[in-house]
Amino acid sequence: MEYRRLGHSGLKLSELSFGSWVTFNKQVDSKLAEQMFGACFDAGVNFFDNAEGYERGMSEIVMGKALKTLNRPRDSYCVSSKVFFGAHDEPLPTQLGLSKKHVREACDQALKRLQVDYLDLYFCHRADPDTPIGETVWAMHNLITQGKILYWGTSEWSAAEIEEAYVFAKENHLTPPTMEQPQYNLLDRKRFEVEYQPIFEKYGMGTTTWSPLASGALTGKYLDGIPKGSRASLSGYEWLKKHMIETDRGKERMTRVASFIEIVKDYEVPPSNLAIAWCLLNKNVSTVILGASNLEQLNDNLKAAEATSSLTEELKQRLDDL
Repeated sequence: MEYRRLGHSGLKLSELSFGSWVTFNKQVDSKLAEQMFGACFDAGVNFFDNAEGYERGMSEIVMGKALKTLNRPRDSYCVSSKVFFGAHDEPLPTQLGLSKKHVREACDQALKRLQVDYLDLYFCHRADPDTPIGETVWAMHNLITQGKILYWGTSEWSAAEIEEAYVFAKENHLTPPTMEQPQYNLLDRKRFEVEYQPIFEKYGMGTTTWSPLASGALTGKYLDGIPKGSRASLSGYEWLKKHMIETDRGKERMTRVASFIEIVKDYEVPPSNLAIAWCLLNKNVSTVILGASNLEQLNDNLKAAEATSSLTEELKQRLDDL
């Protein structure tokens, strides 16, 4: 496992990390989570991602129990949470968003669910149109001075919103965001490679990228429908099925996925590994967050970094042409 600096910070994260968006509590219980974290630790993974909105906080509870059982030294790994969506089925106005009140209380609640004394990384899961960005910057800065979080960042913010946060922090001598958590894969590239480029150059922003397989699309498993047990088949994720397959955009993307699968047949590497390895080629990627619903899938994906040598200039060009 290689380790990369989180932007201009001194923190080094494993190039492959592990997250729990859909799987934890929905497909992965505490016992399986323990096995998965054990496999991650054995492979050199040192960053585990979560959020208050994942399974309404239950994902953090599952992760917290597993980490507690494994009893690894707290200084040997990093754990994150995100704030915005709340952890309730029908949140009240004070139980979501990025107000000082919710940012602070959501952090305390995440610490309890994850059974840790501090969060290494804490993200604003989306920008909040109802809260001034300056208020959110102050809230995050206060959590850092209180020792509850070490680094704060954004997730799926626009470059303009990130710029505003940096400027406010600088003008008021506060802690600026260190990282952004955007989607990045062969099918979703424009924001990361074009919109964020000035932010990378100007501020040295780190990134913890998610969905390297485009919610599993780049494995090719959705080309013949929705496999039983896949995330798009889960109750509550019907929107994902529609987004991936049933819309005109989804159908167009699946056409490109089919072409991708045909191309990689010429190489003795699973398409999933090539897709993940492709993300690692970008120097602005600090870590690629993996997701998995079983131990075999996780172990396969943890081998993805080895596939970077298979990404020749010829293959990269063929993929770009798609």
